[in-house]
Amino acid sequence: MKRIFDLDQSPFLVTWEATQTCDPDYCLSTGQPERDPLELNSAEAEKMIRDVAALHPPVFVLTGGDPLEREDIYSLVCYAASCDLHPILAMSAGPQFTRGAIARLKNAGLSRLGLSLDGWEPEVHDAIHGEGSFSRTIDAVGWANEFRLPLQIHTTICRRNLEDLEKIAALLSSHRVLVWSVSFPVHPHQEPLTAEETEHTFARLYKLSRLVTFKIKSPEAPHYRRYVLQQRGYVKTSRAALEDGIPGVMPVAESRGSLFITNTGEVYPSACLPVSAGNVRTQSLAEMYRDSELFQSLRDVSRLHGKCGRCNFKEICGGSRSRALAVAEDMFAEDSSCVYEPPATARPHDSTTEAL
Repeated sequence: MKRIFDLDQSPFLVTWEATQTCDPDYCLSTGQPERDPLELNSAEAEKMIRDVAALHPPVFVLTGGDPLEREDIYSLVCYAASCDLHPILAMSAGPQFTRGAIARLKNAGLSRLGLSLDGWEPEVHDAIHGEGSFSRTIDAVGWANEFRLPLQIHTTICRRNLEDLEKIAALLSSHRVLVWSVSFPVHPHQEPLTAEETEHTFARLYKLSRLVTFKIKSPEAPHYRRYVLQQRGYVKTSRAALEDGIPGVMPVAESRGSLFITNTGEVYPSACLPVSAGNVRTQSLAEMYRDSELFQSLRDVSRLHGKCGRCNFKEICGGSRSRALAVAEDMFAEDSSCVYEPPATARPHDSTTEAL
């Protein structure tokens, strides 16, 4: 049976950046070779996990950097599992990520493993993540399948792999994969797609979603929800009736139902929206999410302006607030990557939210 999910009280997704530390030979640009001296220690991390558990989010993700750089990561995964959080680990397959590491994570209570894969062959993926990373990732996929650990693959679209989405999907189809998360670039330095390119990519992802067995998600592209609904002929259906009809995407738009905790305890709406509501060391996580001006304003679609503010899909989409901030320096501006023009007589969808 479905339950009504109250976004004003609980986020759908909580992500904790366990560390920014990683091997500089393969880690993305956000990683650092040394641990931050202000990084949450084990006791602080356990308190933070208890605070997250009190919010009852359906999804709790630990990420990095390379989370395996923390010696206590296995015990923290175990602790999160004991708090009924069903922890997910999202990372790149670095040198420490071995068959034995996956076995330890499985035994610790990890509920799902998320791996980065940005190409269907070594040339593209290794250019982003370092030489040998593609091979390690494919090995890790096989080990996760061996241990029957549910698997989620993360792909970040860039100019080098934009035309390879179908080949990546074909590669994933040869393994047991639960979810393919295709992330769209946000910041200008990431060479973001034009609105027309984004719409064309939506068409390709939608076509693939009808062919593959795994779900397809679209972080920082909530307007993929609008595209799918248009393909299915929805115009005036209530939001509550739509959530099951959107294949694979989160039941809520990311900017209104997520929070991100940095390795030093700062609380952001998401990793791509680095605006702080406070710090878990000194403030209540629940109060920050429920009562802060930042999070309350992001849940209020009446704050949107430009065509996002006029859009009849704003209740189920709302555009990427991260992209609006990065491009227009205004969290509530319209999303520049969307081609859709709202009709003059647009009527917003009902705002009821349901989660499975």
